[in-house]
Amino acid sequence: MNLDKAYNLLSEKLVSWFDSIIKLLPNLALAAIVIVLGIFISKLLRRYSLKMIRRFSKLETINKLFASFMFIVGIGITLFTALDILNLDKAVTTALTGAGILGLALAFAFQDIAANFMSGIFMSFRHPFNVGDLVIINDKMGEIEAINLRDTTIITLQGQRVIIPNKQVFQNTIENYTSTGNRRLDFSIGVSYGDDLEQVKTITINAVESLSFRDLTKKVSLVYDGFGDSSINFMIRIWLNSTEQSIYMEARSEAIIMIKKAYDNNNITIPFPIRTLDFGIKGGQNLSEMKLNLLNKKD
Repeated sequence: MNLDKAYNLLSEKLVSWFDSIIKLLPNLALAAIVIVLGIFISKLLRRYSLKMIRRFSKLETINKLFASFMFIVGIGITLFTALDILNLDKAVTTALTGAGILGLALAFAFQDIAANFMSGIFMSFRHPFNVGDLVIINDKMGEIEAINLRDTTIITLQGQRVIIPNKQVFQNTIENYTSTGNRRLDFSIGVSYGDDLEQVKTITINAVESLSFRDLTKKVSLVYDGFGDSSINFMIRIWLNSTEQSIYMEARSEAIIMIKKAYDNNNITIPFPIRTLDFGIKGGQNLSEMKLNLLNKKD
């Protein structure tokens, strides 16, 4: 009796499922078509997204990541549409809720990584520098070696490799010496108070006119900027046609040699620091009135 009852219940359940499947066949067929079309459209979306993003970003890693993200979005929309066709609304709602909770948990757990990651994405659009550019980031000067999603690598002028998180790169000041194609050489010099300043200016400018790597489209600038303890100081500014650090240092050295030779040939003095001792100040005693005792010590 119990076996007959169990058999009848099982039969009824199987028949009910079979009827449900038969009724669901059109929806299954439509869902299958939606999935096939969705995958095809998602691939097209990835391809055209990659072409579009390459117009704005030169970082290929970011470009492929964006294209993959668009593909995933397309696949997600396709799956949710197929589930909705199959009247699985609860499954769709549960999946969305689970994805939201999971995303929130991951955001808290990996917030630093996420911040560096998002900074890398924004930098790919902002495009503050390229590989090979000479920059200063976080007081570190060097050439850009690599730009990654999470960090930026530079090689300092001393040869060390420095890895800087993209969050720090994005949020701090960046000095790019390469982007303009020009670099100015500035240094300060002092001449004696007895020299003719107009003559000094003419001789100094003429001395560096033939400097290697000088940008001939821009004039050499010289301005006097102060009275020193033993000299009158001026600043000379020379534009170079290269931004490389080695050329910058070589041009600086060459300019110093040229100026020193020109001063020697024209009797222009770069004075040493001078200190004057005044023994006649109020309350003091003149040197002429002081007695000097020479003490000879014998071993």
